[in-house]
Amino acid sequence: MSAAKIINVSGKRKKAVARAVLRPGRGVVKINSRLVESYEPKLARMKIMEPLMIAGDYAGKVDISISVVGGGQFSQAEAARLTIAKALVEFSRDKNLEQEFLEYDRHMLIADVRQREDRKPNSAGKARSKVQKSYR
Repeated sequence: MSAAKIINVSGKRKKAVARAVLRPGRGVVKINSRLVESYEPKLARMKIMEPLMIAGDYAGKVDISISVVGGGQFSQAEAARLTIAKALVEFSRDKNLEQEFLEYDRHMLIADVRQREDRKPNSAGKARSKVQKSYR
């Protein structure tokens, strides 16, 4: 491993896009310039921390700075989680770590490409709902 190994990775979930910059460091993880320990809500923070806990030693050797835009809180958390996992695998080049991520949850390394379905014109509000008809 080289001393100045910087890795750029991006990941998406619904409308959220996360871009991560990973560089050798002391294990500091920031999301939109805030430490991950202060990220709210707690459930989203726990989602983001999953790849760091699975990676173990590798997580303590790198600093990760993530920029997330678009989507909701949990879409952003899942996009950040995807970028962290992809960056750690690229940094470590460890097939065992990659396999651990895939066994734990496939969506740690492979993006979930499902999108919200658009609302149709003249419909009753949601994508597949229809206006009720009355014949009496």
